[in-house]
Amino acid sequence: MFQKVPARALTDNVAEQLLDKIQSGAFARGDKLPTEAVLSGEFGVSRTVVREAISRLKYEGVVESRQGSGVFVTLQAGIRPLRIDYTETGTLESVLQIVELRRAIEAEVAAQAARRRTDASMAAIDAALARLDEEVAQGGDGVAEDVAFHRAIAEATGNPYFLKTLAFLSQYLEAATRVTRTNEARRADFSRQVREEHQAIVAAIRAGDPLAARNAAQNHMYNAAHRLAQLGADESGEAHGAAN
Repeated sequence: MFQKVPARALTDNVAEQLLDKIQSGAFARGDKLPTEAVLSGEFGVSRTVVREAISRLKYEGVVESRQGSGVFVTLQAGIRPLRIDYTETGTLESVLQIVELRRAIEAEVAAQAARRRTDASMAAIDAALARLDEEVAQGGDGVAEDVAFHRAIAEATGNPYFLKTLAFLSQYLEAATRVTRTNEARRADFSRQVREEHQAIVAAIRAGDPLAARNAAQNHMYNAAHRLAQLGADESGEAHGAAN
C-alpha cells in the first residue's frame, strides 16, 4: 500500500505519504489509521518514526487521537496545510522567490496598516523601529528587532491572517535575513538604505496613505532582494578569485 521509505528524511516522508493517502480518500474523514506496528512494517521504519510523523499530522489538525481507540482522520483533514520543503529553500534562487512572495504580502500589509492603524498601534510601530535602530547602532545584526518591526506593522492591520502568513514565511527566510542584516551592518551604505526604507514605510502609515505605504513596502522588499543577490554575487566573485 505504501512505498518503502529511504533512510533520509524519514519522518517527513512518512507524514507526506500518510497525508497523500488521506487527501486521495484512501483514508476518509473519520476513518481510523492502521496501528503504529502495522504502519511501521509497511513503511519499513521504526515505530518512533511513525509516531513522530503522526504527531506532525496531529499538530496540523489532520488526525487526532481518541483514548483507547487509536488515531482517526479529522473532519477538517481535507484542508491541506501550506508547506514549503526546507530542502527546497537551500538555494539563493529559492530564497529570492520567497522574498518575492513576501513582497506582495508586505505591500498589502503596509497599505492596510495605513488605513487601520490606531494611535496605540502607531506607537508600537515607532517603538519597534527605535529598538531596531538602537540594536544596529550597538553593533548587533538586528534580526529579531527587524522581525518585531514588521510584526508590529502587521498587527496594526487588525488581520490575524497577515500575522500568521508572515510568520510562516519568515521561518524560511531566517537564515537569509541574518546574512543580509549582517552584511548590511558591515556596509554603511546598506545600513543607511535600510533605515531610510523603514522610515518611509512608517511615515506613510502615520500619514494614513495606503498607496505610499504600499509603494514604500514594495521598494523595501525589492531592495532587500537586491542586497541579498548582491551578497551572493560578491561571495561568488570572492570564491572565484580565491580559486584562481
